[in-house]
Amino acid sequence: MEETRIAVIAVIVEDGTKVSMMNEILHEYADSIIGRMGIPYRAKNLSLISVAVDAPLDTINALTGKLGKIEGISVKTALSKA
Repeated sequence: MEETRIAVIAVIVEDGTKVSMMNEILHEYADSIIGRMGIPYRAKNLSLISVAVDAPLDTINALTGKLGKIEGISVKTALSKA
């Protein structure tokens, strides 16, 4: 079995019309997702989403890469050291 890493992916959605694209990508990686939490920040008209994953590093990189290519969405990842 391939070694996996735990990561938290922080997503800032500044363009609400792109949420469906984001959700399609997250659905592709559903087997790697531990859980997710979204917080709408209505005062700034954006959403903050954290996605916890347990997956091989290549999978985490592919997921964040796809999300990061969506205009209006910003992505950063924090990885476990182990």
